[in-house]
Amino acid sequence: MTEHLKTSLNRRTVLQAATVGAVGVSPALRALVHAQGSDAPEKKEVKIGFIPLTDCASVVMASVLGFDKKYGVTIIPTKEASWAGVRDKLVNGELDFAHVLYGLVYGVHLGTAGPKKDMAVLMSINNNGQAISLSKALADKGAVDGPSLAKLMAREKREYTFAGTFPTGTHAMWMHYWLAAAGINPISQAKLITVPPPQMVANMRVGNMDGFCVGEPWNHRAIMDGIGMTANTTQDIWKDHPEKVLGTTAEFAQKHPNTTRAVMMAVLEASRWIDASLSNKTKMAETVAQKAYINTSVDAINQRILGRYQNGMGKTWDDPNHMKFFNDGAVNFPYLSDGMWFLTQHKRWGLLKSHPDYLGVAKQVNRIDLYQSVASAMKISVPKDAMRSAKLIDGVVWDGKNPAQYADGFKIKA
Repeated sequence: MTEHLKTSLNRRTVLQAATVGAVGVSPALRALVHAQGSDAPEKKEVKIGFIPLTDCASVVMASVLGFDKKYGVTIIPTKEASWAGVRDKLVNGELDFAHVLYGLVYGVHLGTAGPKKDMAVLMSINNNGQAISLSKALADKGAVDGPSLAKLMAREKREYTFAGTFPTGTHAMWMHYWLAAAGINPISQAKLITVPPPQMVANMRVGNMDGFCVGEPWNHRAIMDGIGMTANTTQDIWKDHPEKVLGTTAEFAQKHPNTTRAVMMAVLEASRWIDASLSNKTKMAETVAQKAYINTSVDAINQRILGRYQNGMGKTWDDPNHMKFFNDGAVNFPYLSDGMWFLTQHKRWGLLKSHPDYLGVAKQVNRIDLYQSVASAMKISVPKDAMRSAKLIDGVVWDGKNPAQYADGFKIKA
């Protein structure tokens, strides 16, 4: 190390220590320790898979803004074509981490989504910000929400097709839940298919489906292209619902604990940066819209990330419950009850044949221990309870207390 660098480090260390005082060690100071001590990341360069969606932003911005380097790692964001591809590459080690569907991680862990492998949810990446889109053809016949869709389907009998993005994933579960809340059985009264997010709009354009659930910007893109309308946002289904997570295999987290924590810190810092200001959100939109990431126009992204919505049928509104990446740390904690909810829906729709040990599985997968250590180092508050409750669109309350009873209690199920 050169004398100049030593002096620079020493001066910075003194300044940081003075700033932090007796409260604790700042993340930047921890990074210096990481870089020179036994806490150094075991793997310096990591590949993080992502799908072209607005909620990949914290992974992309962690790399673009250099937050990764601050914590001693280099993030290589790797654009993937489908969630099945993300699954396969995580399982075989081609990817170290991924911006990934909550239900995909659980599906792999239990073997209901293809290959079975022990998995880890490290943190939640975002809440909210997905939507249910219906085709313009349906909307022109009066189907603009769940109840009016149910009336149309009862009146005009045919096979109705709806798309999610992965069988055990969030979008498939939101679509199932939304249809059932409107009195439509998604198993017996509709056909559900799987389509990768970037292909949703093109498939609706050629008439392959009547509706879909996907993350942004593809719902807004369908409106801009004049082929679809937004029936409901997913925050209408469940306010502040869990969405994408930072996922990896249990094996990787065990073998590379320092690397895992460093990546979590970088993504958390990017999450905090995104939510810090409107100008940051705008810069984020300009960045992720680029060809290397989402490959769409900025105006397909930059309205809904600010909560400015239109449904494609003349209605506009401001939604305070739009996509959040940090929200003072409330977004990122990996609640056990969030993971358990997806298992209840997997059981409800026949993806699981019997009740799993809901809490036991969630404790295996959701790495609250790692999250707490990282949050503590970054002075991010952590909730006292690993369970949370919410009332969903059908009026049913989920609190995680009796998951088997909850899963079996729905009138409409497989």
